[in-house]
Amino acid sequence: MLDAIQACKDAALRYCHGVDRLDPDVMKSAYWPDATDDHGNFVGNAHEFVDYCMVAHLRWRSTMHCVLNHLVEIDDDTHGRGEIYNVTYLFRNPEEGAADDAPEILDTWWGRYLDRYEKRGDQWRIIERVCVNEGSMTTTVDKTMGNVAPYRPGSFDRPAAGRPIGP
Repeated sequence: MLDAIQACKDAALRYCHGVDRLDPDVMKSAYWPDATDDHGNFVGNAHEFVDYCMVAHLRWRSTMHCVLNHLVEIDDDTHGRGEIYNVTYLFRNPEEGAADDAPEILDTWWGRYLDRYEKRGDQWRIIERVCVNEGSMTTTVDKTMGNVAPYRPGSFDRPAAGRPIGP
């Protein structure tokens, strides 16, 4: 049973990694081809949702989908359910013609993913996802941490284009 629970959690993490790195293959690997996703602004086939995200997420220079309190219950040998708390940080691309010292804008989203998982062969993937919005906020990024110039920017490995995980 623990293997099944971890496999469901791994599918959810592939979703996050795929959307954050703009890697459609990784993101699609979280879903079965006939899966559905109800994200509010998109309701339909999950693989079509991935294609939608690859364009919609270009307005952000980088994103971080942080999943918390992921509870998975396995119903039988091939079906499970999950609920995940999510905080997503979305750093906007600079406005066209913005000054170099213009403040960065951060959009933050809070919500939950309600998932149904299905096992086919030896793989667990999402067969249905419903996204629940708890709230959002837009703010400027405070750059008082000091000199961050030596660090690679959040967009450095985005899109990932199939790049392996790691440096």
